[in-house]
Amino acid sequence: MFFKKKETLFGTALSGPVSFIIAGLGNPGSKYENTRHNAGFMAADALADQLNIKVSRLRFQALCGEGMIGSNRILLMKPTTFMNNSGEAIAQAARFYKIPPEHILIFSDDISLEPGRLRVRGKGSAGGHNGLKSIIALLGSENFPRIKIGVGQKPHTDYDLADWVLGRLGEKESLLLKEACTRAAEAASMIVSGKMDQAMNLYNASPAKQEPEKL
Repeated sequence: MFFKKKETLFGTALSGPVSFIIAGLGNPGSKYENTRHNAGFMAADALADQLNIKVSRLRFQALCGEGMIGSNRILLMKPTTFMNNSGEAIAQAARFYKIPPEHILIFSDDISLEPGRLRVRGKGSAGGHNGLKSIIALLGSENFPRIKIGVGQKPHTDYDLADWVLGRLGEKESLLLKEACTRAAEAASMIVSGKMDQAMNLYNASPAKQEPEKL
């Protein structure tokens, strides 16, 4: 009973085994805070805020926390492996909890989307994203859902892509990304609740048309 009460201090009491992994992709450390490539971390933070999860325990080469979405116990992760090796952390957790790819949801940045736009997908290729490439390689599957958060194209063709995605967000971009990450977190809760099609229909629309459905 003592441990049950302790769990409820920070939100809903945990019950059942972990049945879903949600991971935000990014690079650890203050050097990379508020950069375009860390949009996945920002979305994970937004979900942690919505679910009252403390993502602070170091496990599986990631900062982790647990919470509930409906009857689903989730593991929320922010890998500390750096972006290109994100799959190492996620594959470790998936093996430990015996979670299939279909129950692993990823937040990632996407340069092909305008800042603030979302793209929800049930599966697919890496699309040139090194973090997703790592996950696909180590899970041996592309069949995991993902929520892509638009950070925009580099301003001109000669601009170095690494400099662009590792560059810090401007004031307007920060606001757009904050709002997008709130919506991404809402979409994640819908997906875990078995509402993938509804999430795609709602959150793949323009931000002005997106009004979250009550779960």
